[in-house]
Amino acid sequence: MRDFWSRFKRNRGAVAGLAILVIVVAVAALAPVLFPQSPWKMVQRPFLPPLTMDALPLGTDALGRNVLSGLAYGAQVSLLIGLVSTVVSLLIGIPIGALAGYFGGWVDDGLMRFTEFFQTVPNFALAIVLVAIFEPSVQSIIGAIAIVSWPPVARLVRGEVLSLRSREYVEAAILSGQKNSTIILRQILPNTLSPIIVLASLMVATAILLESSLSFLGLGDPNLMSWGYMIGAARTVIRQAWWLSFFPGFAILMTVLALNLIGEGLNDALNPRLSRKGK
Repeated sequence: MRDFWSRFKRNRGAVAGLAILVIVVAVAALAPVLFPQSPWKMVQRPFLPPLTMDALPLGTDALGRNVLSGLAYGAQVSLLIGLVSTVVSLLIGIPIGALAGYFGGWVDDGLMRFTEFFQTVPNFALAIVLVAIFEPSVQSIIGAIAIVSWPPVARLVRGEVLSLRSREYVEAAILSGQKNSTIILRQILPNTLSPIIVLASLMVATAILLESSLSFLGLGDPNLMSWGYMIGAARTVIRQAWWLSFFPGFAILMTVLALNLIGEGLNDALNPRLSRKGK
């Protein structure tokens, strides 16, 4: 663990990204404490500019709602959807990739053709269709993002399993009579965790962008305040009230950037040989 942290700290960008992410998570966790009132509640006159009142440092939106409160509660929605949809994607992609890589043959062909079927449709277009069919809600958004995000996981795991399938310790486990499920779970998958963790950090960032895009188009959960909803609601008044789209857009930018920097740091820390070769 100490070696991992020492390698991670060498990447200053990753440390900065981790600091930003910690701030975002803290704001999301403390949102009910910092802003006990609902983010949908009108607190002042509409279009109050930033820094006009101490109680409303980021001003108000077109309906007089606190922009800072909306950002805090929007962080909850973005992080929740990003994390849960990534976990669901991993639960779908890892078994498919592991089975395809381990058994090969017709199993590999069938599972990879199934994976390619989902990759033939653009991710964003498929997500829009799925959310529109099942009606916008947190559950439908998480499901849609998970469905469009699992194929890269399956391909990554398949490639890793194919490379590990011929290792001596795996062949020894086969010869000793261990079950295929035991070999996959105990011998192979633990050795694929490093690239999966790196990919997962990047998938969270992609999921946040997808959720924001869906909310921008009016396909977000109507009962939850999100960054994408805030930008979408402000697009018609961008000249009149620039801050309404700037602040949630900046929050999305910093969060996604932080996750990408963390992913780069994890890659350096978990795969020190590859990072040295790249340099």
